[in-house]
Amino acid sequence: MTDFAARLKQVATNPKTFSQFGRGVERETLRYTEDGHLATGPHPKALGSALMNGWVTTDFSESLLEFITPVSNDVPTLLNQLSDIHHFTQTKLDGEKMWPLSMPCYVGSEDYIQLAQYGTSNNGKMKTLYREGLKRRYGSLMQIISGVHFNFSFPDSFWDSLFGEQTEEARCKSKSDAYFGLIRNYYRFGWLIPYFFGASPALCPSFIKGRETKLPFEKIGETLYLPNATALRLSDLGYTNSAQSVLKIGFNSLEQYLDGLNQAIRTPSEEFAEIGTKVDGEYRQLNSNVLQIENELYAPIRPKRVAKSGEKPSEALARGGVEYIEVRSLDVNPFSSIGINEQQVRFLDLFLTWSVLTDSAEMDNCELECWRDNWNKVILEGRQVGLELQIGCHGERLSLQDWAKRVFKDLRSIAEMMDAEQGGRAYQETCDTLGSWIDNPELTISGQLLEETKKLGGLGKVGCALGSAYAQQHAAHQYKVYSAELMEAEVRRSVIDQQQSEEASTQDFDSFLADYFSYLKA
Repeated sequence: MTDFAARLKQVATNPKTFSQFGRGVERETLRYTEDGHLATGPHPKALGSALMNGWVTTDFSESLLEFITPVSNDVPTLLNQLSDIHHFTQTKLDGEKMWPLSMPCYVGSEDYIQLAQYGTSNNGKMKTLYREGLKRRYGSLMQIISGVHFNFSFPDSFWDSLFGEQTEEARCKSKSDAYFGLIRNYYRFGWLIPYFFGASPALCPSFIKGRETKLPFEKIGETLYLPNATALRLSDLGYTNSAQSVLKIGFNSLEQYLDGLNQAIRTPSEEFAEIGTKVDGEYRQLNSNVLQIENELYAPIRPKRVAKSGEKPSEALARGGVEYIEVRSLDVNPFSSIGINEQQVRFLDLFLTWSVLTDSAEMDNCELECWRDNWNKVILEGRQVGLELQIGCHGERLSLQDWAKRVFKDLRSIAEMMDAEQGGRAYQETCDTLGSWIDNPELTISGQLLEETKKLGGLGKVGCALGSAYAQQHAAHQYKVYSAELMEAEVRRSVIDQQQSEEASTQDFDSFLADYFSYLKA
């Protein structure tokens, strides 16, 4: 029996392990107008305070909505919560709709993109200033690309089965080590996610207007596309930061990761120093380091822990170890009205379980570069049958198809056990469907989207057609988990909380920032 098979059998001894996974979703979407253009008005007041609302907020821009579900152990409940939030939001958009694609709709110029506003409290002003820094560093267009973040954790019963009885301190270390093993395997094999679910093989020409690119784009009408691309959102054109390529943040342990992250937020950038921090009395960015704050680190997956009030993400991790992971490489699924579907969630259950149970040797910088190269190949050329990938600096080269089939043999074993515990064949059916996509790249989401784009004559037409259909679906939706009363109560609470926060914010902003970043001098 392999180590993987033995570990799988070990965790499966607990009859409820696989039905207690913790899952949460954060979905981003742009508000847009009837003609397919970016909505430029402020965040709707009827949605409450973007700073304080627990379900509906904004990301970079006033027009970039973000929906957040709480943690759920049940897949249908998770998706119903997200559907309820979409429904409530749609009823407050006054004719605007939600863009169903990762890559932005038509944007006349970067000046149309209004930074998200969070009020006059010091925390609120700092959130907006952070976005001002992002705008000046990378431009606003990159920041309004939409994605879906999937938060995932294993239950205590999983770790108890895997490690046996341990002291709290020992279990904390074991869990963190296991999550970092998962993260390393995610970097090695996570290209499966853009292969299956990448949904940005094409983009509106307004997105790269005035930018140089060496990519050999072809055209469908005005739409630019790469014939075999899967997820341009994850490419150098999209949500990446070339300045961060100099950072050597390792994933061999929590300590190594935190050391790298803490060095990164203290590393000065000559390029960003030229922007200036405070010029003629106006702030331009929080500071001129490679990362203004930890959240600026662009990564396809992050180790996370819920932070206490006033605690920074790295401080929370140092205090209690890894509590869950955040998968950040999902494009918005254009064929789901809520940007993600049940099949994707079940695949992630399988893949993340496989990633934590499979051997995961430590990674050096050479292997880190190798996985970056593999991901980039899949992002730009993933639907080219026979595309060769290399796992490890001196490892064998195999086609994407052969590597995927090797992983799917193990995923099938997990699926059978999950279905045996929960009843039905949902996980095995996920393997059946996605397994059929391995040799048929046109069945993948990027393949389907490109076909639809060719049929309708452009990406904007696809976005508008789907967006209109989904707006009707959202409007007709009946609440499954929440209620109108509950959503309205959250709107009122968020507004009151923001007012109270602003009244309590008596320290001047300069002193507030100096106190906040005092740890950088430690």
